[in-house]
Amino acid sequence: MKHLLILILSLNLLSIRATEIQDLLTQNQLSLNFRVNNYDYNLYNKLINSYVVDANLQQSSQQLIKTQHAEWSVSSQFKAAENGIIDANFSFKLIKGYESESAVAVEIKVSDWAKENFVLMPAAAYNGNRYESRKIPYSPKLNDYRDIGPDKPMIISDVPRLNIHEGPSFIQERSGGMTLPCVGFHSPKNKQGVLLITTQNNAWGDYGINVEETRNAKNQSACISIVSPLVRERYKYEITNNSVASSDVPANFKVGDEVKITLRIRLFPSQNTQSLYDQFLAARYDLAPAPIAPYIYPFLECYKNIEQKFNTQNFVPEWGYYAIGMRENFLQDWQIGWTGGMISTYPLLFSKDTTTLKNVTANFNWLFPNGISPSGFFWDSGEKGNKWYGGDIRKPQFKNLHLVRKSGDALYYIIKQLELMKFRKIPVNPQWEQGTLGVANAFVRLWDKWGQFGNFVDSSTGDVVVGGSTSGAIVPAALVLAADYFKNPKFLKIAELSAQKMYDDYVSKGITCGGPGDAMQNPDSESSYAMLESFALLYQKTGEQKWLQYAREMAAQFSTWVMSYDYAYSDNCMFGKLNMKTTGTVFANTQNKHGSPGICTHSGLALLRLYRSTNNPVYLQLLKEITQAIPQYMSHSTRTIADMPAGWINERVSTTDWFEGIGEIKAGSTWAETAMLLTSVELPSIYVDTELKTCYTFDHLKAEIVKVGAKKVQLKVTNPTQFEAVFNILVENKALKGSHWSENNLLKIKKYNLKDGESKMIEIRYVE
Repeated sequence: MKHLLILILSLNLLSIRATEIQDLLTQNQLSLNFRVNNYDYNLYNKLINSYVVDANLQQSSQQLIKTQHAEWSVSSQFKAAENGIIDANFSFKLIKGYESESAVAVEIKVSDWAKENFVLMPAAAYNGNRYESRKIPYSPKLNDYRDIGPDKPMIISDVPRLNIHEGPSFIQERSGGMTLPCVGFHSPKNKQGVLLITTQNNAWGDYGINVEETRNAKNQSACISIVSPLVRERYKYEITNNSVASSDVPANFKVGDEVKITLRIRLFPSQNTQSLYDQFLAARYDLAPAPIAPYIYPFLECYKNIEQKFNTQNFVPEWGYYAIGMRENFLQDWQIGWTGGMISTYPLLFSKDTTTLKNVTANFNWLFPNGISPSGFFWDSGEKGNKWYGGDIRKPQFKNLHLVRKSGDALYYIIKQLELMKFRKIPVNPQWEQGTLGVANAFVRLWDKWGQFGNFVDSSTGDVVVGGSTSGAIVPAALVLAADYFKNPKFLKIAELSAQKMYDDYVSKGITCGGPGDAMQNPDSESSYAMLESFALLYQKTGEQKWLQYAREMAAQFSTWVMSYDYAYSDNCMFGKLNMKTTGTVFANTQNKHGSPGICTHSGLALLRLYRSTNNPVYLQLLKEITQAIPQYMSHSTRTIADMPAGWINERVSTTDWFEGIGEIKAGSTWAETAMLLTSVELPSIYVDTELKTCYTFDHLKAEIVKVGAKKVQLKVTNPTQFEAVFNILVENKALKGSHWSENNLLKIKKYNLKDGESKMIEIRYVE
């Protein structure tokens, strides 16, 4: 690594000779190849011929590839930037003959490879998805008793993955299947990190991005390839099935055709897996600047539409609860936590509408005490108001099992609601508090007996059935709130012990999993963000620096799930016609391969907490991308999406061909509506840090600082939408004594309003 750093520092920052590239690659056990592949489309793109040349950069930046029927000229151009960053542009040009059913590729070969290398393909593969896997149709649940137990290893569904055993080991992805088209790896042996980043597409469409390992007695190597056009050999991935016949269409090249591939190479010292994530966080905009979101609906317009939809379509008057999803489409119309049960009621509790507040109160009365299972946790699911289930009624062996995350979500948000009710002087029924305390105590019993929260517990006994995972990632945050609300310090102790264990067992190894109830233990964004929420809240509560460090690490890991660019949709698909932008959408997990409008099921508040503790604007930028992405996906009377009624938001933003097709969705009312509600009440519309003179707008508004004084700030705020905006502005100078913020204080902050298209100068005092 010393030689590497010396060589990096010696590079010219504007241009670089091909020979220097060759030296740098060699120092890092890397080499560069160019390839032309021929396929048999009728045999699902079986590879029939492959022509490979060494880039041979010591001699020339231009190579020839001769195939059976053609001759290609391949040229390379390089530029170097600081800290070992190299930009490369490659051009394949057919100069003689023809090439049928083909694709070209740039390959990075890694000679000193090890199975222990951590491979990252953001939102697609974590640790190369190198875990035990089972091929089970959706919604997959373990169905072999040999796989079920409190101490079993991670088991994932049938997704693209590197082989945990001997034999062929490869991943075939498409560029749109990742939040950023890239491959990175951390080598524990060499303390080396590599991040290869490309663009989503070129004139030939999406790229194929592949990782293939060779592991035998004579050769321990890997090959990372960027393929154009996209051709997956023999198989492609669909939901829970990694062996669907490939339908990709190879190109028929003629003389004069040219294929261009852009690549950024980051080479860096890497002491641990976290180094790879930290490098990724710095690289999210490497090949494209952060896009500007479209301004469509202010938060107020979203809240009004979704609130009305919840009261008229979700609320069940005969029982008094908000159903999850549309009842006519689903037998099971209630789930606690996860998809919105007892989460949606929290943002609705901010409403001034008497009908909404009456419905929220009715929902509490309906849930307590009947919604508590014999284990002390909440019942997982239910239907028709009075039928309760332990778990997934579609899977008989799981009918009594409870996803731990669901009770964690409910405990967290119910305590927030109890606090808000007292803040707003809304009567709190002691039975609600008693039931909530019982759930907190159930988590204590679970920890005391098993030393973990597990993935699934038995609804009758409360015992761990499927162990491991970070399914309970939100539980430490919930117990922090419970410790304060119920004045019980043991809850805080368990919060700290459990958060530390999840950090040691999973986060420090670059993995979070078990958040969704329909993706086994595939790595996922939901437990990733929930873990960040817990670390950030633990730091806010205790002031211990380790929780702040863990939160920083977790934010970098979570960022890999958030799209940092706008996918180039075809003009013919639904999202292309609507000019949808994908920056800020959050991928679900490595099984359900789609982005989503919002975080399941949170506002992103932890990122604001983290900024306030670090002054690092990267967290506010990430939060801004997420919050500003959501409104454009809400169906509205002026802009209908998929024939959905106003206020509906489908959870899917498809940029890959895993299910319904790229840029296509079907009508669906989902948890994303709850995420939008949370976003509109938990976050300020505009956040101003007067100490650093920064201004971030989370709402669909434009704001800029005009002047910062000793005790006041002047802003220019514009409403570029076609709807009235009612908004708040949180102004802070954290260096000043008394400048302290809490969530409920947002209710005290003055509201401003702007008509559609209106601009206004606003002056705010920030020291009371």
